[in-house]
Amino acid sequence: MLLKNVWIIYRSNSEVAEKEALRCFKKLDSLGVNVLHRILGNQTSSIKDLLNSTKVLPNLVIILGGDGTVLRAARQLAIKNIPIISFNVGGNLGFLTHEKSLLNHKETWQKILDGRFKLQKRMMLHANLELNYKSVNNLQKCSYWALNDFYLRSYKDEFSPTCRIGLEIDGEIVDEYKGDGLIISTPTGSTAYTLATGGPIVNPEIDAIVVSAICPMSLSSRPIVIPASSKIIIKTLGDANEKVKMWKDGETGAITRPGDKCTIEKSKHNVSMIVLEGSPTYYRTLSQKLHWAGSLVNNLKNN
Repeated sequence: MLLKNVWIIYRSNSEVAEKEALRCFKKLDSLGVNVLHRILGNQTSSIKDLLNSTKVLPNLVIILGGDGTVLRAARQLAIKNIPIISFNVGGNLGFLTHEKSLLNHKETWQKILDGRFKLQKRMMLHANLELNYKSVNNLQKCSYWALNDFYLRSYKDEFSPTCRIGLEIDGEIVDEYKGDGLIISTPTGSTAYTLATGGPIVNPEIDAIVVSAICPMSLSSRPIVIPASSKIIIKTLGDANEKVKMWKDGETGAITRPGDKCTIEKSKHNVSMIVLEGSPTYYRTLSQKLHWAGSLVNNLKNN
């Protein structure tokens, strides 16, 4: 891979990430790679503005942080079809990142230069909201993207608030959920919030969408996996005072009310992630991060 121009995005408020960003800059500079920018990972608006204003786009972005830093940056970079490689510097589980130790391996950057990696395409979701503000008699539309998931929960800041949400798939009414909320997830996001609700783990190479209720009041409300080609429509139900808040990848999105409509579909944009040669497989990563078959994993390491 010819590294013409590179950006480094690192986790803010992390001295470790800042030091690693500087170390990456020096290493790439010594290899003759032009590093254009170093950006704090939580400044999503700055990344968006920079992408829209710069005359020279990077052909690779290095992300130093946890999954949250990756999610914030990836939503913006996917629209420009810019590949990323990420390293877990100061993050938690790190499902989307390489191990931090690889930053100090001489062979890491050579693998990228020699093309010894897999370019993995990760599916994203696109949400279109039609917000019907009757008080001003107009219809406001807005769009959001997510790599992990969209989820909707009651906006009320009360003890154990619940909400009612209607679900349509491909023009057919499927269910009405009453409980804490609803999650619409990609396969990548199946190991995030959806997993905590008892949803299935879906290999990211499968094109599918997971619909999972959050603490439903009915035992019949079960997680379902649907084709990625599906068109999902979500409506807030109840009286005029009911409000539901939509979140994207754990970040605040918009507030919806009865009469509003949220349409969620597979995005036409994918996140392009570089996976280095010799990296752990998806199943080995699951075993390590979720502590499956502890003794078995140790035996495999030793053999």
